[in-house]
This record gives sequence, structure tokens and C-alpha cells, in this order.
Amino acid sequence: MTPEAASPKPAPERTLCGIAAATLRENDAMPSRRGLLLAALPGAAILAAPALLRAARAQGAPATMRLSHQFPPAHHNARVIAAFAEDVARRSGGSVQVQVFPAEQLAKAGENFPGVARGAFEAAAAVNFQWGTTIPEMNAPTIPYLFTDLPRIRRFIAGSEAAKFLEGLLERRQVRNLMWLYTTRMSIFTSNRKPIVSVEDFRGLKIRGLNPLTDHALTAVGAAPSAMPGPEVPQALQSGVLDAGLTDVSAAVSRRFYEIQRYGTVAPYFAVISHVYVNPRWWNGLRPEQRQAIEAAARQAEQDQIGVTEETAAAAVGELRAKGMTIHEQTPEEAEAWKARMQPPVMEAFLRLAPENGRRVLELMQAL
Repeated sequence: MTPEAASPKPAPERTLCGIAAATLRENDAMPSRRGLLLAALPGAAILAAPALLRAARAQGAPATMRLSHQFPPAHHNARVIAAFAEDVARRSGGSVQVQVFPAEQLAKAGENFPGVARGAFEAAAAVNFQWGTTIPEMNAPTIPYLFTDLPRIRRFIAGSEAAKFLEGLLERRQVRNLMWLYTTRMSIFTSNRKPIVSVEDFRGLKIRGLNPLTDHALTAVGAAPSAMPGPEVPQALQSGVLDAGLTDVSAAVSRRFYEIQRYGTVAPYFAVISHVYVNPRWWNGLRPEQRQAIEAAARQAEQDQIGVTEETAAAAVGELRAKGMTIHEQTPEEAEAWKARMQPPVMEAFLRLAPENGRRVLELMQAL
């Protein structure tokens, strides 16, 4: 599913890139670093402070890391990446400048991988499913109910064999993974006529689809999925083109679903993991202490992102209720019933999509 605040017209395979696009209210009760991440408004480029740059120039010109991504500045991924840029400047004593270009200002989402691989710029961020058929194994987190437990997500990020396996596949494509950013694990199914609680409630519904892989789950329960970009979904719901919506809970707030949909069922349907990757030749050209500073800042960003994402989702559910939406939070028993019907067809499609390494990825993720 998304960051739903990606490009205005994402291609079908990119329709998930709008998930979790809410702007949270500032929360002064949060720890200071967390509050900064949630409240900061990053600009197009985050540069090292002048004093740090002067210290770096005394040792030679600072290294520049141009980082392209699709998330708008208010998106919680963008906030964490902006804080990462500042952290790199601090840890490196100004010898590394991370220049962040949000909202596709440097390159379109589909241009990031070739741009980094060729060395046109040094780094980019993507959501896992955007690798599509290029690295089909990266689609694994979007299999329904496979990877939505927070402890498993934490273990994945903390140097797991599953993460290392996927990083090896990325290296084959001439990019080096730098960090994993947990983006969402909570979806919302919205409707107007009645709540979507049981799998039978899907039958006959025209529902927003996500991509060809995950749409197998919706057709398995009798729905008719129609893939479309996140920004187009509210109008489609209003006009009757769609009967039901599917998005991240945070995106339901930012896109004001509460104004057009009466009911919402919140479910741990699947996860989205974003990641930041760099050009290996540029990386290998850095001094060891510069690489250490960047890696330390990346590990901090990974941990910050977990808390920010969970708080973003919790606040979104509360806001949807406050705005008048009737919210049903899926019970464990309901989740098992949905999983039994919706996971197998997606799993089978995934193994067809990734015949070489798909089974190994599933084994590693199920072992988390």
C-alpha cells in the first residue's frame, strides 16, 4: 500500500506509494527527538551547519550525498529522512552533506533506481513494492497478514537474515542498501452502506485495488478491485465508481475519507517497508569515518521511524473517530478468517512472480 503522497499520477504498480501520508498534529508530550521528527518541516535540501562545514573544509571538500525521494515534506518518512540528513552532518563533523530532495524534486520515483545505479546522484528512497518485477522478492511484505506484527518488523530491521538476503538482491542491481524504514502495517477498508467486517461483506463490491499481486486477495473474496492512484480514490468513492476504499489509516485522514465514507475497518492487512539505497562506487570512495557516521545515523533513523510510524497510525485512528467515522478495529479471530481466504492466492501469485528466490524469502520472513 502506499505512501499515498507520491507523484500525482503514479503508474498501477506505484499506487501503493501513497500510504501513510498524514500530517500529524504536533505532540508536545513526545520525547524531544520524536517531537522534532513529527513537527519538523524539512525543505528541499538539508545542509550541514556552517560551523560544521568550515571544520570539514579544513580537511578537504565535504562529500555530497544527494538523496531523492517521492514523499512530500509532511510525510512521516520525509521527516525521518530529513532528521537523518542533519544527524549525518553532526556525526561526520560536517564532512558529509546530505542534500534531500523530497516530492520527486530531483527525479521521478521510477527514475531513482537507474539514476543511483548510474551515479547521476548518490542516493534514493523507495517503497518495497516499487521494485515490481525487477526484484519481485521485494514484494513479500505486501502479502496479506504475512508481515504485520510489530515484533517481526523490528527483528527484520535489526540485521535479520531476511533483510540481508534482500540486500544481496539489491547489490546484484548495482545499489547498496543503507537503511530500512518501516512505513505502515495498518490498512483501512472504508464503505458507506455497511461496515466491511466479514469476508462475505466484500462480495460484489467495487473496491480500490493496489497492484496485480495483492489484488488476488480481493478477487478471492468476490470483490472487483480497480487499481487507481491514491489522489483519485475520494472522487471515485463520491461518484460511485467505487463502492469501497482501501488505504492506509493515515492516508484516510489526509485525504479526508471521513467526509465521504461512514464506516472504516482497520486491519493489519499488510506492511510497507521503505528503504534508502546508495551508489556503491560513491560509497566505497568515502573515508571510513564518513561511512561510519552515515551508518550510525541510518541505524538511528531506522529506530526513530518505528516510533514515528506507530504514533502516526494511532493518532490517525483517533482522528477518524473524532471526525465522525464509525471505526471497527479487526479482532484476531476476524483477521484469521480474512487471512485464510486472502493470503493463499497472493502467496501463490508471489511464488510465480519470484520463482528463483521467492520461497527462500518467505521462509526467512516467516522465521522472524
